[in-house]
Amino acid sequence: MLTDHIEKYIRAHGFKGYTEIRAQCNSSKRFGLLKGTMVSNSAATSRGISARVVKNGAYGFASGNDFSEDGVSAIVRAAGENAAFLEAREKPGKPDFAPVEAVKRRDGFEAEDDVPRRHYADFAGELDAYIAKKYPGLSSRYVGVSSLNMEKLLYTSDGTAAHSYTPRSSLYIGMTAEDPDGQPVDLFESMGDWGKFTDVFDSPAEVFAKADELFEKLMKKREGVYAAPGLKQVILHPDLAGMLAHEAVGHTVEADFVLSGSVGGPCLGKQVASGIVTMTDFANTAFGKRCPVPVYVDDEGTPARDAVLIRDGILVGYMHNKESAAHFGVCPTGNARAYSFSDEPLIRMRNTCILPGHDKLSDMIASVDDGYYLVSTGNGQADATGEFMFGIEFGYEIKKGKLGRAIKNTTISGVAFEMLKTVDMLSDDISWCCTGMCGKKQPIPVGMGGPAIRCMANIGGR
Repeated sequence: MLTDHIEKYIRAHGFKGYTEIRAQCNSSKRFGLLKGTMVSNSAATSRGISARVVKNGAYGFASGNDFSEDGVSAIVRAAGENAAFLEAREKPGKPDFAPVEAVKRRDGFEAEDDVPRRHYADFAGELDAYIAKKYPGLSSRYVGVSSLNMEKLLYTSDGTAAHSYTPRSSLYIGMTAEDPDGQPVDLFESMGDWGKFTDVFDSPAEVFAKADELFEKLMKKREGVYAAPGLKQVILHPDLAGMLAHEAVGHTVEADFVLSGSVGGPCLGKQVASGIVTMTDFANTAFGKRCPVPVYVDDEGTPARDAVLIRDGILVGYMHNKESAAHFGVCPTGNARAYSFSDEPLIRMRNTCILPGHDKLSDMIASVDDGYYLVSTGNGQADATGEFMFGIEFGYEIKKGKLGRAIKNTTISGVAFEMLKTVDMLSDDISWCCTGMCGKKQPIPVGMGGPAIRCMANIGGR
């Protein structure tokens, strides 16, 4: 459990101006096997306290790992001194924060992650042994398992006292074979969800089917062809829809990026997608279920609420912290998040998703005469203009409404808002990618989701 010395400090000293005090503990475990040889086996814990003080628009931040009442006092004092120094040097002017409701919340956390490290090794070892025995012709294979547990205790001068606990567990499988020309061909699968490792993954046997499916895809890719380059009609698998929502659109509508000149600024209130596209950054619950990364109170003490970004093709809003919400004259959305106790909160996505439509995937495939069904991506990048490029690791040709041959590695690229205007079909289901980490200055867990999407995209070819 995190310290109660913060409460003692507050009772003794109170708050002098706008102040946030956050205690945080991150714990992680990781185990990996490459061709049966252990390549990673680690457990780490990061624990400390930080304070952020604002004086006339100047932010002062300090952190440390002394959990005593005196330690808390020293950290708050250092943050105040940093704010005073910046105020005197930069004279930024009086800050303007959007008012928020004080929150008292405690997540149901009873004990630290009690899954022993040996369990991770045994789980990975059994899964690796299954793959090695069933598929001896692979030139390489990888099995990795990991967990990340984030616990936070936050007090603010606005009156918030909030505790949160967010565990997330992940599993990774990679396979490599050689194509008929002797060139390596590989595929990678990640899976995971909110919760302790033993709650998310009951046994290795329940993952065997995923390994079999990955091998079948790899064999199809091994005999696959290169995609023809050019502007093509494509169907994006929900995993790619989630990547598009996060990388190519989401970052451009984070309010701090908007203020620094992203394409989201001049596009507010304008059509940026077809009329069937709606996109939301969900706080904690979507479609009646808990999101992959539920946030109930953000790291500034703001009650988290859904941020509707695109509604019926129109860009209608941004993701905000207290300061940016005041600048734009809107309510804060609770998007301020920090990865470690030593990090300041930034405006970050939580669970960014394009909402489903009314079409069946089978009908979407049948509607394409000559195009591609793009299934999985290994990486992606985008810039402030919304221009993006994603690597495609697996997909299929679509010929006269039927899936054809698998395709080898290629890319898709374009400008997100222009590509979204070509969307004319959305599947009626949704899936989430629950293993992603966003790398905006500091890593942080995120969820990405969406339906299958039919649109036009630039295919890179060979």
